[in-house]
This record gives sequence, structure tokens and C-alpha cells, in this order.
Amino acid sequence: MPIELSPGVPATLVIGYHTAIRILNDPDHFPADPRTWQQNIPGECPVLPMLEWRPNALRSAGNEHLRYRQANAASLGDIDLHALHAIVEEVAVPLINAFCGDGAADLISQYAFPLSFQVLNVMLGCPAEIGQQVATGMAAIFEGVNADKGNAMLTDALFELVTQKRSVPGDDITSRLIAHSAALSDEEMIHQLVTVYGAGIEPQQNLITNTLLLMMTDDRFAGSVHGGSLSTRDALDEVLFTDPPMANYCVSYPRQPILIDGVWLPAHQPVVISMAGCNNDPAIGVSEFGPNRSHLAWSVGPHSCPARSVAYLIVQDAIDQLLDALPEMRLATEPEQLSWRPGPFHRALVSLPVTFPESPPLTML
Repeated sequence: MPIELSPGVPATLVIGYHTAIRILNDPDHFPADPRTWQQNIPGECPVLPMLEWRPNALRSAGNEHLRYRQANAASLGDIDLHALHAIVEEVAVPLINAFCGDGAADLISQYAFPLSFQVLNVMLGCPAEIGQQVATGMAAIFEGVNADKGNAMLTDALFELVTQKRSVPGDDITSRLIAHSAALSDEEMIHQLVTVYGAGIEPQQNLITNTLLLMMTDDRFAGSVHGGSLSTRDALDEVLFTDPPMANYCVSYPRQPILIDGVWLPAHQPVVISMAGCNNDPAIGVSEFGPNRSHLAWSVGPHSCPARSVAYLIVQDAIDQLLDALPEMRLATEPEQLSWRPGPFHRALVSLPVTFPESPPLTML
């Protein structure tokens, strides 16, 4: 369907599951390189930082994409998942201890965001002060508010991180990217890290909170929060189908006009996949994709997320740590009174207020 991503910025939104699969698996006709499109887009356009060309795997095609993809996959593939369990716990426990005695909390500002942010900083070997600049810049880009300034803040912070890691490498994603045979330049390094931060903070935070919201409001899970019949992983997979943290994305730019399902898609105009729409396509039916997790929340094809096992682990551990500590946690307001943040791409709550019996601090094992 024809849409505008921003006033005067036309695009096509794909809401059919099988159509999306066809497009995502056809990078020759639907490349992810936006350079021709963005020539006519003003620099102050609020969606430009989310869509513009960057020398990274997400915004490249052909051999360029392959080079970046291999470097990213290698650096992410060497993450020690066993050690990551411990990192999530080390981050989660102090966060929980900061509010468990209060009897109330906002799970976004006090838990999901700082946890996603701090765990990612550890994996990237990023000092907290640089990470704070990254987080502020990334939030502006996702929301499309002062996005150009956010983009500049993000770039400056990541250049500082790359400079530090070239001097003093460590056992982290940034150092592994620098050491990879792709021989990434400073500019290329910055944009690989933009991708990692973009995927690792905002969508992960949203997945944690959207899953907690489901678990606190759906009787199949709400038991639960004290031993309900379905697990955290079941809730995660349901949210990835029905309420994915990135509702619309996976953007491509056809090289020439192309006919898809009786609709002509213009050349060099964004084609946006609605993961939320496609996952809930009535033509599919839950029984067709429910058991095998074939939702589009991680995308599919050559641009599918290379870090899904890492993301699953972090989100599931974050939720389980919280529910183990505060098993009687309840939503502090009616679900319909919750507010969702604006923006064409994400599915993100403004806050997630909860109440629970005041509890003593946790101790690390």
C-alpha cells in the first residue's frame, strides 16, 4: 500500500507475509542501498537517519554487503553465550536492587533501557560515558526528533570508541571488528557499530517491555508471573509475532519499476516491510507459523539479524531475573491507559509502571 514515511516522502508498505518473504529473499531486485533515493531527500528529513546510506551491511548490496556481513557475523559469533548469562545477571541485580524496596517502578527507565544499554556496552567494550552519548543520539534518530543532531552525536561518540580500541584492543565486538580481515576503516567501523547499537538498545528494550506487558495482562502468562502454564520463551515468541519491537522496517529500494502482486513499485522508492502486519496476515493463520517461529521480527534472507541467539538470551534472562525477584509484580494502570511513543518504525511504550510488594535486595551468587 502507498504511504508517506514523513510529509513528502512516499514509500510502499508491505503487509502480506508471502510478498514480504519474496522481497526479502530477492536482493537483486530489492537492494538495500538507498543512495539514489536519498539524493532528493532534504537533510533535515526526520526519517533520513534511519534510512540513509551508511557503509554497513544493513544499507549495502552485493559485494559490499557480503564484506560487511562477514565481519559482523564473525565478531558476533565469537560472543561467549555462557559468559553473557553472567553479564546480564551482573547488570540486572543492581538495577532491581535500586527499586525493589520501593514497591513500584517504571520498567523502561529503571530496568529495560539501562539493562539493554549496559549489557551492550560490556559486549562492545564501550566505556559508560561514551555509551551515554550513543544512547542519547540513537533515541533521537528512532523518534525522528532532532534526528540530525542525534546522528552527529552518535558518530562522534563511536569515533572516540574506535580510536580507543585501535590503541588498546580487548575481548569485545569492537576489537574483533577492527581485527577482522575486512580491514574496516574508521568510517566503516563507526557504521558497523551504529548497526549494533541500533539493534541492541531500542528493539531489545521494546522486546523486554512488550513481553512483560503481555505476561502481566494475559491469563495464560499472568499466572506467572507465579508459575503460569506458558514460559518466558513462549511469551517472547508471541510478542515477536503479534507485537514486534520493530513494527515496520527491512527497507529496500528497487533498481527499476517492478510489478509485485499486481502493484507497480516505483524505482528507487522505499519498500518498507511491516513485520507487524505480515506476521498477522490473515492469509497465513497462526497454525501455519506459530510452532516454528517463522515470524519476520528478525527479518529473513541476506539481511536477517545475525545476533538473534544473543538477543534471545539477553531478553529472556532479563525477564526471568526480574520475575524471579518480584514474582507478584502487577501493572500499575489499565493496559489501555499506557502510552506508545510516536515514530513510523518502532513499537515502543513511553513507560511501563508496575507495583509489587516491597522486597529486600538480591544478593549475587
